[in-house]
Amino acid sequence: MTVIKELLRTEEDNTLSFGDYSLSKKTKLDNFEFEGDIYKVKTYQEITKLEKNGMFVYESVPGTAVEQLKMTDQEVTFFVSAPEDVQFTLELEPECEYEVFIGGEAVGKMTTNLSGKLSVSLELSEGERTAVKVAKC
Repeated sequence: MTVIKELLRTEEDNTLSFGDYSLSKKTKLDNFEFEGDIYKVKTYQEITKLEKNGMFVYESVPGTAVEQLKMTDQEVTFFVSAPEDVQFTLELEPECEYEVFIGGEAVGKMTTNLSGKLSVSLELSEGERTAVKVAKC
């Protein structure tokens, strides 16, 4: 089972990992500083949510563990694991087209809505970790 027991941590490769879907009660960590920004995570079995400087970044239903999250102006990459199928939502640039890659395979292009949200569903099972890449077209 892949979970982030610290709830939110910085990795050696200068990425973020967060989320513990094994928790039965909602748990949060606030005021986590990374590269000059302040992060907050809320996580448990039913949901995992990450905020940066009070703004939405990532949310999954049910809860997930996200490893090596890296965000640039052009792409977002991370590994995700969960005990079952999930849907995650990212906050990106509004009304912009992105190519989505799951496990290294292109699964199609999607356009964000007016608020910049992009939602993706994944088929996962316990012990499985999948690479996700969302690249601006």
